[in-house]
Amino acid sequence: MSSKPIDIVTMRLGREMLAIAASDLHEILEPVPVTRMPNSGDFVFGLINVRGAVVPLADLRVVFGMPAEAATNDTRMVVLDVPLETGPVTVAILADKVLDVSSLDPATVEPVPPVGSRWPAEAVRGIGHRDGGFVILPDLPAIFRTHCARSAELRKDIHR
Repeated sequence: MSSKPIDIVTMRLGREMLAIAASDLHEILEPVPVTRMPNSGDFVFGLINVRGAVVPLADLRVVFGMPAEAATNDTRMVVLDVPLETGPVTVAILADKVLDVSSLDPATVEPVPPVGSRWPAEAVRGIGHRDGGFVILPDLPAIFRTHCARSAELRKDIHR
């Protein structure tokens, strides 16, 4: 990572605090109706309408092995661009609460410890230190690449 501070959007998912690059953010929505997709997995489980565009909705709880929780008044859908090899893809992810937009010093970001971490290392770019606690920087391109490939394989199996 560069030494220049990066602007981040922080959000809660269960008891964990996550940080997404603010430059990837489109908008933050209150929950909107979700169209469930047949044969979809638990990760990308539905579609939402964002200003006339069809956007897949994903739940990072599946990736981080977290139990499902009911929506609250603080639940939000965070719409962002995920850079993939084929170009950026607009997606939405669920957040239990969006906290703020702030800066993170890249010098405070460390790799996921090889022992004792409850997060899958391949899903995390790093762990940042912020306000006396930790913030998880999910590796969204890796997460979507991995889980979308699994979904494609499942669809192939279903249609055989």
